[in-house]
Amino acid sequence: MKIPSSSSKRGSGCGWPSFSKPIDKDVVKYNEDNSFNMTRTEVRSRSGDAHLGHVFDDGPKDQGGKRYCINSASLEFIPYSQMDERGYGYLKYLVE
Repeated sequence: MKIPSSSSKRGSGCGWPSFSKPIDKDVVKYNEDNSFNMTRTEVRSRSGDAHLGHVFDDGPKDQGGKRYCINSASLEFIPYSQMDERGYGYLKYLVE
């Protein structure tokens, strides 16, 4: 999944990994989610249509004001030393 970068990770106090933005806005799509008697914005992967989490408008104002709470089961940590071999070398500039 190419949603968050560790450089955009933020502590949110919600218990879910939180990020201020996706790496690439074109790899996610958004749906209105009215479950559990609340209105939220669901984040889904564009290609696999998998539920990734939700985005809220109470994130850091200096970073766009968004808080992407992403399900940890949808994340995979790729060590910097393996980014090239795993096909993520083009994103190394984000973590250097």
